[in-house]
Amino acid sequence: MTLSPFARVESWIFDLDNTLYPHHSNLFEQIDQRMSEFVQKLTGKPADEARELQLSYYKEYGTTLRGLMLEHDIEPDEFLEYVHDIDHSVLEPNPYLSDAINQLPGKCYILTNGTRKHAEAVANRLGITHHFEDIFGIVEAGLIPKPAEQTYKRFLDKNSIRASNAAMFEDLSRNLVIPNTMGMRTVLVVPDGTREVFREDWELSNGAEPHVDFVTDHLDGFLHNILGELKD
Repeated sequence: MTLSPFARVESWIFDLDNTLYPHHSNLFEQIDQRMSEFVQKLTGKPADEARELQLSYYKEYGTTLRGLMLEHDIEPDEFLEYVHDIDHSVLEPNPYLSDAINQLPGKCYILTNGTRKHAEAVANRLGITHHFEDIFGIVEAGLIPKPAEQTYKRFLDKNSIRASNAAMFEDLSRNLVIPNTMGMRTVLVVPDGTREVFREDWELSNGAEPHVDFVTDHLDGFLHNILGELKD
């Protein structure tokens, strides 16, 4: 009998945006647009220049917020409230995902560069909030975003998680580098029906990097497959 590669996992860690809900729902697109608007209002730049600046901060600092804090000395609360003031009603409950998460052995967590409030709103819409032991957002991370190593360490320490017995699910390949180094199982979640992440060129991934153990475009089905392996 072949042992499941997830047999030792007792902590299941999920990114939020474009991971726990499908990329095609375009929820994060609303956040992205709000970030561009915030940068435009802050800097007075034309929309296209503000957008370019936003993306450059995201690329260099991990989040637009981190770039604005370091380059413009903004207070984070105003930004976080503004960009997460979106319509969450585009999300529908996902009983199939809820059932899978509920059956995973051990404990489940959300680790996001967004706010805890936003994560709770998303989880509530999906009907999965009650399955999570902790929701760890950007404020809990001391405003230091993934992929910074200290953010993962802070999260693991807070929840007394042993990395070698954990699995990380993410839609951004670069955010799986540190988890892989720490000894976690890593799963890249890509848009529905694809095997590629269609974002900025520097973010493109086909999941072939050595720090990506598995790739899936259907998280709920992937989790149910794991459950089937663990029962065999």
